[in-house]
Amino acid sequence: MDTAGKVIKCKAAVAWEPNKPLVIEKIEVAPPQANEVRIKIVATAVCHTDLYHLLENMNKDGFPTVLGHEAAGIVESVGPGVTDFEPGDKVIPLFLSQCRECRFCKSPKTNQCEKAWTVPHDAMAGPDSRITCKGKKVLQFVGTSTFSEYTVVREIALAKIDPTAPLDKVCLLGCGVCTGYGAAVNTAKVEPGSTCAVFGLGAIGLAAVMGCKAAGAKRIIAVDINPEKFEKAKVFGATEFVNPNDHNKPISQVIAQMTDGGVDYSLECVGNVEVMRNALESCLQAWGVSVIVGWTDLKDFSARPIQLIAGRTWKGSMFGGFKSRDGVPEMVKAYLDKKLKLDEFITHKMTLDQVNDAIELMKQGKCIRTVLSVSPQ
Repeated sequence: MDTAGKVIKCKAAVAWEPNKPLVIEKIEVAPPQANEVRIKIVATAVCHTDLYHLLENMNKDGFPTVLGHEAAGIVESVGPGVTDFEPGDKVIPLFLSQCRECRFCKSPKTNQCEKAWTVPHDAMAGPDSRITCKGKKVLQFVGTSTFSEYTVVREIALAKIDPTAPLDKVCLLGCGVCTGYGAAVNTAKVEPGSTCAVFGLGAIGLAAVMGCKAAGAKRIIAVDINPEKFEKAKVFGATEFVNPNDHNKPISQVIAQMTDGGVDYSLECVGNVEVMRNALESCLQAWGVSVIVGWTDLKDFSARPIQLIAGRTWKGSMFGGFKSRDGVPEMVKAYLDKKLKLDEFITHKMTLDQVNDAIELMKQGKCIRTVLSVSPQ
């Protein structure tokens, strides 16, 4: 393309400081350096992790930044040393890299990567950035920054996908759907005929419900304080619904009574330490597995040792246990083969200029996923 090697001036939503509306600005995106790829973002969704950084964590070291990490786009140009991508490729940027060379990438035990972006504690944005605005460096949120018409990511944090994939749908595989679905299938390893409970029915929780169903679970209990989400959960495979506000005793006791002592698997998809404990205690004490999926790093969690001594397993899941560059193209294929739902997650469609409206929808719990149209394909 004729922009290769040049600074691109384009539009982005900049978060100048915590807990303030994003501002649509003209930014400059530098050419990719060695082993980097510059991409045109076609579609990006708003994920709760964006809100967490903006409204909950609010570490000033992480600003100014361009948020956004659940997206899909097209390669505009590549930097020196890049061999796996070329202009025109359809791609999904990844907040979790896969270098395929480190001890983590070579191990089947984890999807972590030693070359993942490293940041100051809680800042969620590394020191390297190819974005500037009004003469100031703008940090790249989790190494991606997709609330922008163009961004630069490392080659090891990018997945090449099927060229026939609709980018405004498969963008959801950049975070939420893989995170929830994989937590059930890869991390919990839900077995056929089992009983599951999913706490929180946002996009990640609904994806976890879908994963439990795909794995053959017999009963899938959906737990949320918003009863409006129950009908949507049914679409993804939930068989029963519990609203903690309808009961005057701990939700773990309610679920234990429903399931003869507890579920085989529980998945916490909220990012709340109290819910994490409730999810653990909802498991059958002999062999129950509880997975922490919701993202937070603000508080400690706690449980009584007997909860684990008696036989429960408590584990965490990052990006659903998928090795990102390998797993995301496979999930795209599953969608194209009609083995995975994506369209059903999308409740609103907006433009990048409406990003603050999309954030407000998520704050109020009035959406599952809002997809923002960023650039024409």
